[in-house]
Amino acid sequence: MIAGVSLAIPVLIHLFNLRKYKTVIFPHTRFLKNIQLNSRKQNQVRYKWLLLSRLLFLASLILAFAQPFFNHNHKSGGDHRFQIIYLDNSYSMSVKKGAQSMLDIAKDAARKQVRRAAPGTKFVLLTNDKPASYHAEPADKVFAEINATELSASTKTANQVLANAQSVMENDGKDGADVYYYSDFQQNSFPTQPDKGLMKNITFYGVPVQSEEPQDIYIDTAYLTTPVLQTGKSNYLIVHTHCMGKPPKENAVLNLSINGQVKSAASLNFSDGPESFDTLNFQVNSANWQKIALTLNDPSVRFDDTFRITARSSPNLSVLVLNEGQPNNYIQAAFRAYNGFRLNQVDAATAPKDWKDYNLVILNGITRISEELGKTINNALQAGQSVCIFPGRTTNYQLLNDGLKQVGDLQIKGIDTAVQTASTLQQGSALVKDLFEKIPENVQLPVANWHYIITAGLSANQQSVLSFRNGDPFLARYSPSRGQLYIGATSADLQSGNFPGSYFFTPFLYEMAMQSGSSSVYAITGGTQQAIYLPLSNTSERNMVHVYANGMDIIPAQRPNGAGLDVFIDQAVQQPGFYALSTAGGSDTTLIALNQSKAESQLDLRDISALKSGWQGDNVKWMNLTEGGGIADSGSGGSFPLWKVCVILALIMLAIETFLLAKPKVAVA
Repeated sequence: MIAGVSLAIPVLIHLFNLRKYKTVIFPHTRFLKNIQLNSRKQNQVRYKWLLLSRLLFLASLILAFAQPFFNHNHKSGGDHRFQIIYLDNSYSMSVKKGAQSMLDIAKDAARKQVRRAAPGTKFVLLTNDKPASYHAEPADKVFAEINATELSASTKTANQVLANAQSVMENDGKDGADVYYYSDFQQNSFPTQPDKGLMKNITFYGVPVQSEEPQDIYIDTAYLTTPVLQTGKSNYLIVHTHCMGKPPKENAVLNLSINGQVKSAASLNFSDGPESFDTLNFQVNSANWQKIALTLNDPSVRFDDTFRITARSSPNLSVLVLNEGQPNNYIQAAFRAYNGFRLNQVDAATAPKDWKDYNLVILNGITRISEELGKTINNALQAGQSVCIFPGRTTNYQLLNDGLKQVGDLQIKGIDTAVQTASTLQQGSALVKDLFEKIPENVQLPVANWHYIITAGLSANQQSVLSFRNGDPFLARYSPSRGQLYIGATSADLQSGNFPGSYFFTPFLYEMAMQSGSSSVYAITGGTQQAIYLPLSNTSERNMVHVYANGMDIIPAQRPNGAGLDVFIDQAVQQPGFYALSTAGGSDTTLIALNQSKAESQLDLRDISALKSGWQGDNVKWMNLTEGGGIADSGSGGSFPLWKVCVILALIMLAIETFLLAKPKVAVA
């Protein structure tokens, strides 16, 4: 509006330039008076209109650049209403549009909104990591908080943001609020329709900040082909990468580094599709924890170019197999395939009395569990160990029940001799979710030629891992005490079914063995609230597990589980990296790798025109970012932009001025 002083220019021109007189000599003076009167009158009218058109032209041009607008939807609520600004500072907002990231563009628009607000307007700034304040603040303070907003590993859905807005209104005792939602509107965080309960007393202003064609290459996951890291041998790491948008002109390079040293590399090719599976091999010579990092050279988006894994060789995983009859070749082959397990097979009749040195005890082909053996099983479970029973076939299953009742409320009711295929796999089971990235869609579940009908009381805490169509468990986990008891409904031999040769048999045994001890491989995904089990029995309120990293010392959420603790690290830290878990002054340290959620890498954005059809109502407005970085209403029912009208008026005034200048003078006789 400072340009308004330019309105003085045409006034000055008319004051000084038009005061030029020309002497006209006439043959007779009797016409002089009439000529002078006519000339003055015509010149005065003509020049006044010309001056007015020039003034209106400049005024319209100035107003067009000032970009005024009428906000028909503004609700004046005085002190009972304020503005809530949500800045989506998740990693997906690091995508660039030109030289600026989406977050920088959103911050610029939010700053302009705060500057242009009416004096005395109060604001609340919400971000993904944490709100700057739960109470309304003056513009200058919120302006500084917007400047300090940076990218965060935390994410929030639209419903969570609106729930926070409701809490802020309740805390401040406000009747309503205007929520300005600056985001790229990812599909996984923004629903197609609003929750009406969360929209109460809220006017929602959606401000899309989107890149036209986001491109990204990210590491979806990576996993070892063996359950434990092998020392002195080749280890194979399968890496799953994904390409969003157009594939790059040059193949991206994937590097594998161990403890900061590059060990292997691979070139990624996405010409055949958006996914790539590559295998990298490496060797380690130490049984200590290894920091494994996979990095990409993707220049477009950098936050998801690193995937971290921690692993160590675990020679202390011991397995005891009690055989009734001949040893089971499938169990023997499963554990002897890798040097991370120590396998000890003995006859069930000469079973050792003390099982404390074993992570897993397997009872194979057992047709009788004595009370003494049942008590030994119970003692192992009380100590937090894992026990797996593959019963042998017998008609006198009461001999099995004698020992099972020493363990918990478990009983074999009968035997079913029909051939049946397992129909249900419980993917939420600990045996499944910690082992498989994704169960193949066409995988065949095992078949049982016969199976025992096993019943369990509430105290046994039964969870079926595999079950038949009628609900009978094929393989179930029981937690009557601190440890885990697994019971198969049939024997682990090919005469009883194909379970020993199935897709699940060997991985299930590995997971059972590792459940009573800490894992030897960690790649935790942030935001999943995945528990990390540590076999620590001497912890207390004064001696809890801490998270250590680069001078950081945090006590995460933790709870007792069996003979140890479940530690929830991603509730305490969100930044991806390597972290150490240990009790204060403890000698045994577990190294953890924390990775960011893949949801931010999936740059599938909502189509705003489609969202407008779902997010409708008098309290929903959609805004556009202007070239100057401000926000303007994109619909006819909201704020009307006057700058367009001002441009039209400026053109009209320019046309009038041209007409007045081109109009011929009136001839005088």
